[in-house]
Amino acid sequence: MRILVTGGGGFIGNSLVHKLLDEGHEVSVLSRGYYPDLKEAGATVIQADIVNKPQLMTAFKGHELVYHIAAKTGFWGPYCEYYQANVLGTLNVIDACLHNDISHLVYVSSASVVFGGESIEGADESIPYPSKPLSHYTDTKAIAERAVLNANSRDLKTLSLRPHLVWGPGDRHILPGIIEQAKSGKLRIVGSGDNIVDTTYIDNFTQAQMCVLNAVDGNDGAWGKAYFISDGEPVKLWEMVNRLLEVSGIDPVRKRIGTRAAINTASFVEKQHRWRKKKQAPRITRFLVHELSSSHWFDISRARNTLFYKPIVSIEEGLAKMKEPFVSPQLEKVQKTAIKSDVITEDRIYSLSFL
Repeated sequence: MRILVTGGGGFIGNSLVHKLLDEGHEVSVLSRGYYPDLKEAGATVIQADIVNKPQLMTAFKGHELVYHIAAKTGFWGPYCEYYQANVLGTLNVIDACLHNDISHLVYVSSASVVFGGESIEGADESIPYPSKPLSHYTDTKAIAERAVLNANSRDLKTLSLRPHLVWGPGDRHILPGIIEQAKSGKLRIVGSGDNIVDTTYIDNFTQAQMCVLNAVDGNDGAWGKAYFISDGEPVKLWEMVNRLLEVSGIDPVRKRIGTRAAINTASFVEKQHRWRKKKQAPRITRFLVHELSSSHWFDISRARNTLFYKPIVSIEEGLAKMKEPFVSPQLEKVQKTAIKSDVITEDRIYSLSFL
């Protein structure tokens, strides 16, 4: 199959691209950066920006299926930047698919599109979007997801995958961020520390994306839906953080801060950043406090029963793999040889946050 992947140079996209190539598909990678190593691996590398609609109209020509991963992530910055990349960029992707008679579009969304600050325990895809989104990122990702699902039709079949906290070897953002804060002594357990979350090992999410290919022929009922994706093993967040630190040779986090105190601190820090007009994200935000102190895990039965998704790596197995260098030589080479940084790839998560 002729497949195009937006944001294919990042953590999530890179894993998918190599898996698709291994399975014998013709793969094009579209991103702001240029990745010679992906070209050497057999992919066609296209430098383009999803906010540039004419570029997409040309780049999408000749493909049959698109995985749309590129996005602006993080939880700080002007709303217009998130809206342009995540909403307008996705609308451009939809239009380019329709213009080029592409039959299938897979959107990589986020489990956080349904997070409104309160704990979520075992929810399925019927859970509504929050009435008051807590961040520009989650708001614009939810708008984009709705647009993708509403575009589902006989001509363009669409679906949305919602991974949660993607981790594993090759991650250059989540784990390094945790390590940096732990080494600085600034990382704190927020709240009771008993909150439970889902995680998604990188190979498991890649497997979920590959399962979609099985729905291209003869599984029309799989399309037009959103799917939560995880390891299927809810775990205490702070136990997981400490286990990741352990395999990285870092002492576990033991210091604590109450949720209310953390929210007050985050509110003060946010005001300081706005007053000083800082572009760099604060070390802590109110959204991040809510994520770190609440539970959020999901029922993945729809993915299991409809896409026939089954996690292939357990958390224990994933942690064992993490004892190896957490930057794979393959991904490290790709990122070091990138001619231009792809600043809007889905996997760029600042601080400790959740897809």
